[in-house]
Amino acid sequence: MLDGCSCLVLLVLSIGIAGVNGQLDFLGFINIDCGLPIPSIVDNGDTSGNFQFLSDEQFIDTGINKQISSLHSPEGMSNLYLTVRSFPNGTRNCYTFRSLTVGNKYLVKGAFFYGNYDNLNLAPIFDIYLGVNYWVTVNSIVDTFYFPEIIATATADYLQVCLINTGKGTPYISWLQLKELETSMYPNNPTVDSSQSLVHVLRFNLGASYRPLVRYPDDHHDRWWWSQTAHTWLEVSTNSSVGNPDPEYDPPSFIIQTAAFTSSTKEALQIRWTSNDPSTKFLVVLHIVEIEDISKIDFREFDINCNRDTWFESVNPGRHFTQINGKNVTANWVAFQPTGYTSYLMSLEATARSTLPPLLNSIEVYKFANATGVPTDVGDVTAINAIKENYKVTKGWSGDPCIPIDYAWTGLRCTIYSNVPRITHLNLSSAGLTGELISFFGNLTALVSLDVSGNDLSGALGTYLDQLVALKYLDVTGNENISSTLPPGLQKRQQDGTLTFKSKIGEFTQQSKKKKVPVVLIAVVGAVVLLLLAVAIILVFCLRKRPDNQIYTPRANENTGSSPLTNNYGGNYAYSPAANISHGNNAGQNYANISKPSGSGKGMLNFDNRQFTYNDLKQITNSFQNNIGTGGFGSVYLGVLENGTQVAVKMHSHSSSQGVKEFLAEAQNLTRVHHKNLVSLLGYSMDGDCMALVYEYMQEGTLQDKLRVNGRPLSWKERLRVACESAQGLHKACNPPLIHRDVKTDNILLNTNLKAKIADFGLSRAFNNASSHVSTAVVGTPGYLDPEYYQSYQLSEKNWLHTSNV
Repeated sequence: MLDGCSCLVLLVLSIGIAGVNGQLDFLGFINIDCGLPIPSIVDNGDTSGNFQFLSDEQFIDTGINKQISSLHSPEGMSNLYLTVRSFPNGTRNCYTFRSLTVGNKYLVKGAFFYGNYDNLNLAPIFDIYLGVNYWVTVNSIVDTFYFPEIIATATADYLQVCLINTGKGTPYISWLQLKELETSMYPNNPTVDSSQSLVHVLRFNLGASYRPLVRYPDDHHDRWWWSQTAHTWLEVSTNSSVGNPDPEYDPPSFIIQTAAFTSSTKEALQIRWTSNDPSTKFLVVLHIVEIEDISKIDFREFDINCNRDTWFESVNPGRHFTQINGKNVTANWVAFQPTGYTSYLMSLEATARSTLPPLLNSIEVYKFANATGVPTDVGDVTAINAIKENYKVTKGWSGDPCIPIDYAWTGLRCTIYSNVPRITHLNLSSAGLTGELISFFGNLTALVSLDVSGNDLSGALGTYLDQLVALKYLDVTGNENISSTLPPGLQKRQQDGTLTFKSKIGEFTQQSKKKKVPVVLIAVVGAVVLLLLAVAIILVFCLRKRPDNQIYTPRANENTGSSPLTNNYGGNYAYSPAANISHGNNAGQNYANISKPSGSGKGMLNFDNRQFTYNDLKQITNSFQNNIGTGGFGSVYLGVLENGTQVAVKMHSHSSSQGVKEFLAEAQNLTRVHHKNLVSLLGYSMDGDCMALVYEYMQEGTLQDKLRVNGRPLSWKERLRVACESAQGLHKACNPPLIHRDVKTDNILLNTNLKAKIADFGLSRAFNNASSHVSTAVVGTPGYLDPEYYQSYQLSEKNWLHTSNV
């Protein structure tokens, strides 16, 4: 027999074990204090709930711990609100509750108290997702508490709460709580199931103004019931037992032992709430129990209306059951689902024969939230998380790998199969992977492309890779110690040409089965190639030194209004870097002649970059679904190459004022110059009526958006670095230099590390420092032009520096 002390020790240990594993405690709770560095049970003085909270270290692997300002933490404030976890890095950061039961319902509650923890005195605005589905937008002020709640069904053995940076400040959180509910609560028909959740709007306890808040332990689910009253309402309460056959909503006895009613039968009892979207549907639950001792001559009866609709007529509440239209119901509650308005007025109105005013004990209002987002295949999630954990991948991978598509993991591309997202492309190139290629790669059975090049992997390519039956591309180059021998299944597919394999000794395809070439012959061919390359370089250098009258340049036609493409070259367009940056008026007329490929090479641009067809662009952008911006040239779409690389596809619009001349200028300039502070051009398309440029994707968008957005401002150090990097891209990118002529914050792009790169070279000009000036028409955005250039139409070295200034 255990004594009392031993029982207490065992109870504490049982809570501790549950906490360490991130599992539900014996009450069905997981309580997390965010921002505490200690991975153990912490008593945070939450006296109103009498809970012990865990540090959040075991539930998330991103974010930093912060303390709120001492000026915003008055004496007596719960320790729960003194710390927050902040997420300055990455777009999506997620907490994970594990070891849950699929199909069970859970109440998830968060708390957000900004408290000027970052000394910006500007509370951020950000979104919260439950798994792959939108939950709520956090929009609080400095000294305001915000407590969002949601009731949802677990579709896997875990739930994730994800904070999304929407560009309006750094997300943060004070604490999180999860509570498992009974399966009978909030029934599947018509409320909570796998396709919809309930987001809390209000929950009022009427008739108890002396007690502002009722929660655990009075409500063993720890739902919070706030006192609500109006100056004309009267209150009544009882200590007597009240019948409550209500397993569907299981209200605590305390909130049905109090009630409010109006002062007369002529006054309705009213409660209001609003909605931003008239299509939102609400669930309204009214708990109605008669707790007054009514004389035999009195009678209470009322109708329940909401806006123009009457939901229940002749409601007659009793102590143990309620009558509606003279018929007994088996519960002391009614529920209805109004929709179609942006402002709601619920009204309880006495009937003509009632001698007593309407009465209400409590009310719950929720809005239905779409939970139809399908998470990534469970097997893929398990495999990719094992890969992430094994190699300590630092790509900001958090939450569901594929969904929502806007927040998919970097380096991943997914495809929907039978309504379930599968990982089809995985790019872990230069990701710092070490050791062997673990067997979990073989569990990603929908993979089409796998790129692990540029790492320090070693060992054999195991037979588990034969499970990748859809694999068409495998790249392991740059891993000096990895085997170049494929397992049998992949070897067979390599031989029949359905798999492209790149290893440290080159690319292996069906063509690689040809006889080995003698080493001497390789040496001779190599020497010849090097000689031809040297001659080509000399020729290019000489051509660039020829005077302007020996090649076509813009100066020859600048004031004629004629088209250099039509008048000089017709269909066999010969491109000169200096020739077509400035232009005549009819450059677009002969577009078809220069865009049609042919066997002789006519119409093909002399670019080193990859050429895409229109169908290629349609495939990599998923039919141009994700528009990430619009400029003078046209719209820009987010795309993903077959190796998982994210790209920005800049499509030319027929309504654009820019045409072939700007397209050629930008493509040729970015092809011949490369600099870490110039956006990289990866390819282009001139396919029929389609003109497009394919760039590296800059995740943080334009500097203009970063400066204008109502969120965390750039620090002075960040601003200085952006300015310096932009200037380096303009002044040190190439020789002879380019004059951009349209440098502005909208044409400076930022990556995830806020590294700046210059974009949009459609109006640029090549400038030869040997000349004193270049005459050219004034183009660019007013307000960003050098005044001397604007007045004189002359570009000089001094103008180059000014025009390129940030």
